[in-house]
Order: sequence, then structure tokens, then C-alpha cells
Amino acid sequence: MKYIVFDLEFNQGFSNTAIDEEDIALNKKVLYPFEIIQIGAIKLDADYNTISIFNRFIKPTIYTKVSTFVTELTGITTEQLLAEETFPNVYKAFLAFIEDTNSIFCTWGMSDIKELFRNTKYHQLNYSYLPSRYINIQPYASLHFGLPSKKLLRLQAAVESLNIPIKQTFHDALSDAYYTSEIFKKIHHSFMEPKTYDPEEKCAARPIKPKKVIDVEGLIKQFEKMYNREFTEEEKGIILLAYKMGKTHQFLHLL
Repeated sequence: MKYIVFDLEFNQGFSNTAIDEEDIALNKKVLYPFEIIQIGAIKLDADYNTISIFNRFIKPTIYTKVSTFVTELTGITTEQLLAEETFPNVYKAFLAFIEDTNSIFCTWGMSDIKELFRNTKYHQLNYSYLPSRYINIQPYASLHFGLPSKKLLRLQAAVESLNIPIKQTFHDALSDAYYTSEIFKKIHHSFMEPKTYDPEEKCAARPIKPKKVIDVEGLIKQFEKMYNREFTEEEKGIILLAYKMGKTHQFLHLL
């Protein structure tokens, strides 16, 4: 079994592109993806040792000019990508790097794995050759630090908290894949079971959660029962305020 820890950089937006209204009308059933312009990956063996790396830039064909925002964030320019191969060719090379569909994808967040499948589908390529199992490392990093899994950490914050040496810049696909793999090596645990990603699965509408309100009367009665006396209005206000502040977790600190 091998782990493929990968990261992507994207180009996006309709500004500075060659796509016009007719193109959009003809492809109205196609959701234009964030177009992948770099794939960086680290392959780990079953003992979490790094055995090979993959780093390829991609010539864009959907958004033919790299947006200013993306260039400022990643340093990738339109001119830099002109000599690169397009996604279908780089995708074939990436499959050769993966080697085995039984490998497990590892990502920092879910956006990269979603966009990899979406780009593959957009280019009418066969994504059945991609591994379907994955581990999203980001929420496990939160759990590692005693935080709720929904309180997601930025990649750089996790790297710094784990004292991983910062040798490369962030927002580069290979660098971010490297940092993600180093985090994985430090926090891997048996409960990090891979899930299966289904690119065809439709997201069900989320049920509307009922609004929760504080049972102030019940809260005060519980305290009065504990202390065997009635509280003043001022004391009741202090208890209610303390309860609300406690729910924000703002005074919790990592040991």
C-alpha cells in the first residue's frame, strides 16, 4: 500500500480569458472548474517513508491567461506555462507516477481531490484509473491539537505548530504536498481510516437544523440546586454570561 500526498494550484475566473458568451452558452451544462496549472505529489510507502516525488506545471486551455491574483499568490505566470504540456498529457504522467489504484490519496482539505476529478471529467478523460480512497488530513490535524474537527487549521499554522522546518514557500503545489506529507508522518494514527470518494455522488440538501436556545430557567435552577439557595438577579446574569462565554471556547488553550 502506498500513499499519494498531493496538492494542486489552480487558475480561475473569467476575467483575462478567451472564453466568450457563446462558449458559455454552448457549455452551460458544464461547470467550469478551477483549472489545474500545477500538480505536486509525494509518494509514501506503507511505513510513511518518502519514495518518490512528482512536480509538473500545466499549460492552461480553459483560462488561457493566469489571473493576477493567482500569480501574486503562487508566483506562476502565463509566460511560464506556455511551454508546458496540457492537462491530458500531464494527467497520463501523473497516473504513471501513482502506478496503483489501490494507493490512497492524502490531501489537505477536500478541494484538491474534487477539482482533480472535475478537471479529469472536463477533459473527457477516464478517472477510474485514479485511486478512489482518500484521507483528508486537515481535520485530523485539528483533532491532534485537541480542537474540534470542524475548526480547520491552515497548512502553515499546522506546520509551525508541529515544529516542521519551513524550507520552502507555501502556495506551491510540490511544497504544500511536502508539508502535508510531513504533517501526515507526525500525526498518522490507526483511526485515520481512508474514505471512498465518489465523483458522481450528488450532494444531498442539508436538513435545516432547529435553532437552539438556552434554557435559562433550567440553567439557573440547576445552579440553585447545586448551591442549595436562590440566586440574585445579578448572580443569574453572571451565570448566564459565563455560560455564553464558555461556549465560544475563547479561553481554551493548548497544553
